[in-house]
Amino acid sequence: MPKSVYLMTLGIFVMVCSELLVGGLMPQMSSDLGASIPQIGYLITAFALAMALGGPPLTIAVLRLPTNNALLVLFIVFFIGNALAALSTSYGTMLVGRLVTGAASGAFFGVALSAVAQITTPELRGRATSLALQGLMLGTALGLPLSTLIGGQFGWRMAFVAIAVLTVVIAVTTLLALPRLTPESSSGLRAELGVFRDPRLWFVMATSTLIIGATFAAFSYFAPILTDITGFSQSIVPLLLLAYGAATVVGNIIVGRLAQSHTISVIVAGLLLNVAFLVGFAVFAENPAAAIVAMVGIGLVGITLNPATITRVQRAGNAGSLVNTAHSSFITFGVVIGSWIGGLGINVLGLRAPLWVGAGLAVLALLAMVPAIVSAARAPREIVDVIDRPIPLKTEL
Repeated sequence: MPKSVYLMTLGIFVMVCSELLVGGLMPQMSSDLGASIPQIGYLITAFALAMALGGPPLTIAVLRLPTNNALLVLFIVFFIGNALAALSTSYGTMLVGRLVTGAASGAFFGVALSAVAQITTPELRGRATSLALQGLMLGTALGLPLSTLIGGQFGWRMAFVAIAVLTVVIAVTTLLALPRLTPESSSGLRAELGVFRDPRLWFVMATSTLIIGATFAAFSYFAPILTDITGFSQSIVPLLLLAYGAATVVGNIIVGRLAQSHTISVIVAGLLLNVAFLVGFAVFAENPAAAIVAMVGIGLVGITLNPATITRVQRAGNAGSLVNTAHSSFITFGVVIGSWIGGLGINVLGLRAPLWVGAGLAVLALLAMVPAIVSAARAPREIVDVIDRPIPLKTEL
């Protein structure tokens, strides 16, 4: 495995930490910026929407640059956004900073995954993508507690300063250590956009939205479910969420090992297990042991399917940054839609509703995978070395 892949892991890690750190700083930021707690919460939503909607245009802007230069530009934009957030004295300025960092983060995901494809051989790309995405898992597990710790000791602004400093360190390291990579495209924007004319690509990316939405419908409300239904104290919940984060790291490693050679099988098996864990959690939520097992199970087979879904999307399109960024937008929409529908369910059915909503979205994702399952039955021999080109319909969908 090329050591340069670890640079992409670090870059993704700092982006995810920036996305989540507001969650641990809400009371302080609310007081200093003169905004309500819900308004501060909207800063997380703004970041996610900026990733989904601002990431692709920013990727197009750096598309013709050498990959090294594109990454550097995105690091600079991300640094500016965090510096603006750290210096904010009003809610409006903070919102602008979050929109800038969100757009840079969305574009970085796409360019970073493209860089991984450029520096690895086809047979290693599934594992390499998984390794890069460990930054997502670690950022999700550590971002919130680290921001809470720094904010509690030194104030909320220092949490943003810490992200900015870490960004500079990672950017300089990447600039010095990443091999020189040529520009992705010499054929122009029209050729890059041409791959999106294939409806298969849109269908595959939309399936990723359902896969990720299924997990985040439940994950977004783990804390109140664990305290109000299962009966855990609030002091125990962070430890349980840390166990969930550890499960995502393990699951990501396992899926990364299998994503390249058993793409469809991994996705289908993961969805089936996720349905079982979500339903089990909903039914036995009062039982602490059962709740922990179900929550850890969701960590193992939920967002950890990303390496397999990315492999599938790259096969339906290509391994370029624009396809990867568009796919990350669909994944982000899954986060937003899952959390939103899960919240609506609480108003109707109570705190168990997000678990049932997650199970329902996972079932829809399974139904969307039926064409792929049928094709796999007709052509059981999986194709490995195809990640850089579209593959026939019968072997992908």
